[in-house]
Amino acid sequence: MMLKDDAEHSIPEPWRTTFRHIANAFVAGDYELAHHPVEGVAPVAPSTAEHIASSVSGYGEALAPLNDSTWERSIYRWMDGYWQLLVDLATVVEPVSDLTLHAKLYEGSGSRLEIDSVHVP
Repeated sequence: MMLKDDAEHSIPEPWRTTFRHIANAFVAGDYELAHHPVEGVAPVAPSTAEHIASSVSGYGEALAPLNDSTWERSIYRWMDGYWQLLVDLATVVEPVSDLTLHAKLYEGSGSRLEIDSVHVP
């Protein structure tokens, strides 16, 4: 259950699996989730996927599957109409990198996650 308050909360367990699938698709270079669709996640727009690819390339390290330590820093927060979720990605060098996946979950959206960006905040 996602909380609606002003506090930051840890990513709930069911969503952790979803983010693992997203990260695995990104590791494979599928930033649109075209070849690795993830249940409950909207396809990523080509322009957003290009931005994600550029951010990952600019970071200089290849992405890796999520490490369990990811969940120590990844959070969500209610933002007056949607939940903002921030998940730190892993690279082959860093178990938890500064690259953060930004996603939104809108209230009443049938729990459909939308990926906004990957960048260093």
